[in-house]
Amino acid sequence: MARPAVVLHVEDELPNRALLRAVVARSNEPSVTSAVILDAPDLAAARRILGTERVDLVLLDVRLPDGNGLDLARDISTLPAPRPEVIILSASVLPSERDAALATGAKLFLEKPYVPSELISVIASSLAGRRAAGPP
Repeated sequence: MARPAVVLHVEDELPNRALLRAVVARSNEPSVTSAVILDAPDLAAARRILGTERVDLVLLDVRLPDGNGLDLARDISTLPAPRPEVIILSASVLPSERDAALATGAKLFLEKPYVPSELISVIASSLAGRRAAGPP
C-alpha cells in the first residue's frame, strides 16, 4: 500500500491554516483528502519538518514572522531529488512579487484569498505528478 502524500502548509495565521484544512476535508479528490497535512507557523518549524519528514508538496506563505518564505523556496530548490514541489500562497498581487516567487523554483503562485476549487485542483495535480514520478 502506498504511503499517503504529505503536504506541508507553511502559514503563520491560524485562521488561514484552519481554512486550508477545511477546504481539504471537503474536497472530492481522494488524493487530496487522504493527504497528511503538516502545519508550520514559521520558517524554523518548516525547516525542522523538512529535515525529518518526506514531504511531497509545500504550500508556502511569503511573509512569515521569522523571515521571507521565498528563502525557504530557494533552499528547497537545491535539495536532492525527490524534493517537494512548492506552491506559493500569497496576498501579494504585484507582478514583481509573483515573478520573484516563481524565480525561486516554485511551481505556481496562487493569490490569497484563493478559490478553494482551484487550490484543490492544483494540489491534486501536484500530488498526481509526484505519484507518477516516484516510488510510494
